[in-house]
Parts: sequence; structure tokens; C-alpha cells
Amino acid sequence: MTDLPEALEEHIPALRRYASALLGNRDRADELVQDTLERALSRRHLFRVDRNLRGWLFTIMHNLYANNARSRSRAPGFVPVEDAAHRLSDGPHQDDHMALRDLQRALSEMTPQHRTVLLLIGLEGLSYREAAEVLDIPVGTVMSRLARARERLRLALGDGPGTAPAVEEGAPPARRRAP
Repeated sequence: MTDLPEALEEHIPALRRYASALLGNRDRADELVQDTLERALSRRHLFRVDRNLRGWLFTIMHNLYANNARSRSRAPGFVPVEDAAHRLSDGPHQDDHMALRDLQRALSEMTPQHRTVLLLIGLEGLSYREAAEVLDIPVGTVMSRLARARERLRLALGDGPGTAPAVEEGAPPARRRAP
């Protein structure tokens, strides 16, 4: 592919969005995107024209992320102050910011396998087949991981079984049937 650099440009926003959601840190996400683009350009001879460029880029990014995660898991614990600032501060008082914080926390507590499937399908809009290709796993595994990830997310956000349903403002109260 001779115009690969131009073709890559249209995928940068999606790559940044996915990397930011995976890492929760804009600077590290930008580094991951840069590494992904660098790897794609240096290995352009491996790209098959009959393959989806977006899927190929997400596969590269996923592999880089997984390799970095393995390396970090072996390294001693280190948390930069800017990464821990949200834990040290009082936190935002607006509901939207608190909901976003809760979502970020719930995503960070998921296993990498569940988080990546949820983000690829829920955030990036990949099909089950495309996500399976990116992660190099069967479609059935994608479907089961997604179901488990969604359930864990519901439980973490308090929307799981046994929690009261949200009531819209001004809506009449729910009526219960007699036993």
C-alpha cells in the first residue's frame, strides 16, 4: 500500500479513544497510539490489502498494550502522582464527573480480557467478528467475555440484579403486585 500514511490518519481518533479508555491516561494513550502507528509503518509490508486496515491497527495496538501490561506486571509498583491525583483529591461534585469516575474505576477493575472486548465492541463499535480478529480469539469467546464484562459493569455501577431501577423525575411510582 503506497499511501498508507494518509490512510492511517483517518484512524487516529479511534485509536486515541480506545487507547485512552484502555489506559486511563492521556499521555500514555498518546504514546501507545504513536507506537502503534510506528509499528504499522515499519511493518507495512505485512499488511494484506484484502484485510481491514482498522482491524489491523487495533490488533497492533492490542498486542502492544498486552506486551506493555505484561512488562509492567513484572516491574515494581510505581504510580506517578498525576495518575493518583484523582484518588488524593476530594473529587468532583457534579454527577456527570462522578459517574465517569465510577465508570473508569469499574473498567480499571475488570480483567484485561473483559475490558478490551467491552471497549472494542462498546466504544469502538467493532463487530463480534472484527473484535475476534483483533484479539485472535473465537467469536464465541468474544460473545461470552462481552456478556461477563457487561454484567460486571452493571454490578459495579449498581445496575445489577437486586438493585432498584432508576426512576425518572416526575414519573409515577412503580406499583407492586400483591403476593
